[in-house]
Amino acid sequence: QVQLVESGGGLVQAGGSLRLSCVASGNFFSINYMGWYRQAPGKQRELVARITRGGSTDYVGSVKGRFTISRDNAKNTVYLQMNSLKSEDTAVYFCYVRAYYSEISYSDYWGRGTQVTVSS
Repeated sequence: QVQLVESGGGLVQAGGSLRLSCVASGNFFSINYMGWYRQAPGKQRELVARITRGGSTDYVGSVKGRFTISRDNAKNTVYLQMNSLKSEDTAVYFCYVRAYYSEISYSDYWGRGTQVTVSS
């Protein structure tokens, strides 16, 4: 089992910044993917950004150039720096990790979510 603790959400004005953090703990061999999804009211959950253990990143097009994902492997922590926030970024943000228990056995885990609200 893996436990995920998210922090850093809140209310911010458009154009402002927030930094999300997520710490993973538990018994696992390693963590490959770490990332963030979000879900706005009435919409499907979407991938915002993800990062591999080696540092390769993917972003959804709407946040490229504004959001930066990073991780600290020693601390099993992933961060999402969100700059130039827009009202359309308002959503619940969920931390996601893929934890490996062997070279081929893994499970995906989700945090409980943290609310990000951007006022215009």
